[in-house]
Amino acid sequence: MNIEGFREYCLSKKGVTEGFPFDEKTLVFKVMGKMFALCGLERVPSQVNLKCDPDRGEQLREQYDGQIIPGYHMSKIHWNTLFLENLPPQLLLELTDHSYDLVVAKFPKKLRAEFASL
Repeated sequence: MNIEGFREYCLSKKGVTEGFPFDEKTLVFKVMGKMFALCGLERVPSQVNLKCDPDRGEQLREQYDGQIIPGYHMSKIHWNTLFLENLPPQLLLELTDHSYDLVVAKFPKKLRAEFASL
């Protein structure tokens, strides 16, 4: 999967927006204003950071040694960096959904109601 395919998938999800809050090279995807994915657009090979359950993150790092690593410039416990071209596309979609779901699950009551009404 390439960055454009990843971008399209993220934007197809409910309540998602994209932007460049840090710099013009780092594309950030948010659900209801909360980050769930970041892409370094000029990084070669293509990489994305996704939120992940800590235990699952450790397992993924072991299983995909060198292709999934602790999150670059992020919490090493809760974020992973994934090298897009070297991982199965279905795994990328699954981990994107996982990141999105983790963020949505932490919404406060008011934001959860707003999200449900979309």
